[in-house]
Amino acid sequence: MAQPRVIKKYPNRRLYDTEISSYITLEDVRQLICDGEKFEVIDAKSGEDLTRTVLLQIIAEHEERGQPIFSTELLTQIIRFYGDALQGFMGNYLERSMQLFLDQQTQFRSQLSNLMGQTPWSMLNQLTERNLDMWKSLQQGLISSIPADAARTGTASRTPSSKKQ
Repeated sequence: MAQPRVIKKYPNRRLYDTEISSYITLEDVRQLICDGEKFEVIDAKSGEDLTRTVLLQIIAEHEERGQPIFSTELLTQIIRFYGDALQGFMGNYLERSMQLFLDQQTQFRSQLSNLMGQTPWSMLNQLTERNLDMWKSLQQGLISSIPADAARTGTASRTPSSKKQ
């Protein structure tokens, strides 16, 4: 398994990506996450793992601007779990819930792309063809139920009981 990318955090709060030998921003770290890159952030002086701290900082910045994911009520409930007997279970529960959500999202996107893989015109053409086929079969059924002599003369034949006396 490949080693995670190492990002060093210096006392001046700057982040240094050792893979590209360049300073990066928190937005660059967020892009690494979106790209599926494995990385760890370590303190340049002490070697302490700061990955979680940086991830929380990215979340906090994104929660401040735009549409937040976490409501005040949700954050309050999460804070209540700290020190609770169920604190150890909460992280595992949230991870599993997020994985289930991601799996469902992937499945939904796949189904949507299969559906939308067709152009609107091709979908409309298929629908029209099905409707035409159903209309033709309905007409065939009606035509076949008309007696042969009535179809030739254009009138329905009368049965003896239907004649006026």
